[in-house]
Amino acid sequence: MAISIYHNPNCGTSRNTLEMIRKSGEEPTVIEYLKTPPSRDELVQLIQRMGISARDLLRQKGTPFDELGLASDTWSDDQLIDFMMEHPILINRPIVVSDKGVALCRPSEKVLELLDVEAVGRFVKEDGDVVNGEASK
Repeated sequence: MAISIYHNPNCGTSRNTLEMIRKSGEEPTVIEYLKTPPSRDELVQLIQRMGISARDLLRQKGTPFDELGLASDTWSDDQLIDFMMEHPILINRPIVVSDKGVALCRPSEKVLELLDVEAVGRFVKEDGDVVNGEASK
């Protein structure tokens, strides 16, 4: 199975997601999206494939979200995507792409829906939470 993860190594949720993928026996293509952001077309396709709005993909914490006034509902999806292209830190993570679909994996165990295995097994996240995961077929 081909799996890619739009990853930020400084994000605990992203690190947990990456480790769950690896624990499933897969080695994903890791895209550090702050170093190599998706193109505008790629970002639009990811949003469409996830079935969410651009606003649903916006990250607020640790970003220029407030400074740019992005809480206002006056911004269109196209405008919000423009902001994400200018400031990739606004793109929430991790985004995982697999043969089973695309998802913003928050919480990290959401990745289990995208894995082609019976079970990832017991996984302890960085914060100590235990995930007893079973992936869907």
